Amino acid sequence: MSNRLINILVPVISVILGLIVGAIVMLVSGFSPVDGYAALWNGIFGDSYNIGETIRTITPYVFSGLAVAFAFRTGMFNIGVEGQLIMGWLAAAYVGQAFELPTGIHAVVAILAAAVAGGLWAFIPGILKAKLQVHEVIVTIMMNYIALHTANAAISAISGGKEKTDKIHDSASLSSEWLASLTQFSRLHWGFVIAILAVIIMWFILEKTALGYELKSVGFNKNASEYAGMNVSRNIVLAMVISGMFAGVGGAMEALGTFGNMMKLNAATGIGFDGIAVALLGANQPFGVLLGAILFGALKNGGLNMPNAAGIPTEIVSIVIALIIFFVASGYLIRLFLERASKKKGVQKVKGDK
Repeated sequence: MSNRLINILVPVISVILGLIVGAIVMLVSGFSPVDGYAALWNGIFGDSYNIGETIRTITPYVFSGLAVAFAFRTGMFNIGVEGQLIMGWLAAAYVGQAFELPTGIHAVVAILAAAVAGGLWAFIPGILKAKLQVHEVIVTIMMNYIALHTANAAISAISGGKEKTDKIHDSASLSSEWLASLTQFSRLHWGFVIAILAVIIMWFILEKTALGYELKSVGFNKNASEYAGMNVSRNIVLAMVISGMFAGVGGAMEALGTFGNMMKLNAATGIGFDGIAVALLGANQPFGVLLGAILFGALKNGGLNMPNAAGIPTEIVSIVIALIIFFVASGYLIRLFLERASKKKGVQKVKGDK
């Protein structure tokens, strides 16, 4: 069995196994798997509205996945993507409603503000790691909660005590009447194009630039990189800042595209934490992250239709989605099984020929 065939079979078998075990869970719980999966399919592809909402859901997951993956590729573990995304959301919402700029330029400025906000929020754990060897996991986890409450306090200050900021100006919006009309007035916006550009940018940085080479080198071996003359501390900080910038732009997609403002949050959005799963599904590769985000976002959006159309409780829906993702993430075991089966078959064939 060729490696190319194995590469095709692994994700296919993973998804099938996830669907089978998910079906068993639904059966044991007294629900129809056929109705459940039909509702899931319709929630993703049922009509143009659901397709638009699915693409909209995928968009921020691309950025959170890229943020986590970029940190992983450079030897860092950025658990603070959630907080960096929140700060980017806040910055984009503020710039979008507080300033009046020409159409197009306004959106670009708001996105840049979000990138800066996310990058600065990631700079803190980066500099602590580089200079004081404080573990980034601890700092980033704590900064998620700081970001949540800081954003809520800032919203109160900006809006004069209201629960959300004012709507952004049309000049800063990523929404499109044309896209809305194509998808039965879903919330699909131009952010999906920016997400694809972000995937290309991450690939270019890591694979085609000297900076990317240094960042990956420091991630692989700090001592060897320092011996080779690389500035380890600077690269640690840069890795975290760039990761935070991806996360911040993900927040801008929510501010400028989906909602058009920012409301007070009672808890984390979950997008940043889900980015860890997206990055792992994509093997920390830019285009792999895109595919992981497509799977994750599609399941998330399609799952919303299962309670309404099939009467399946949200808890069961979450279990089914988690099982599918689990088997996809466990693709290494399936690959190992296929490779061993292929080798065994090859040995038997050789013995038969003899």
